[in-house]
Amino acid sequence: MSRTPTDVAGTAALAICESLLLALNDRNVLPESEIVGILQDAAAAHANDPGLDGKAELHAAVAALINSIIDGGNSVRRR
Repeated sequence: MSRTPTDVAGTAALAICESLLLALNDRNVLPESEIVGILQDAAAAHANDPGLDGKAELHAAVAALINSIIDGGNSVRRR
């Protein structure tokens, strides 16, 4: 039986979400500031997670990745 690695599902989810954010911005549904705010909220949720689930390193890595997406402008076409 073939199993799909977890990172493949996560990468696919990230690509889909980034595409959705770009489409929302391109169609003027959400302005850049709102999209960046959504990403900041997501990063903060992980950065502020106390790690009680035993996954503190994962939460820190997720927050860092989201912050790098914000810094790189991947999910917003900077104008």
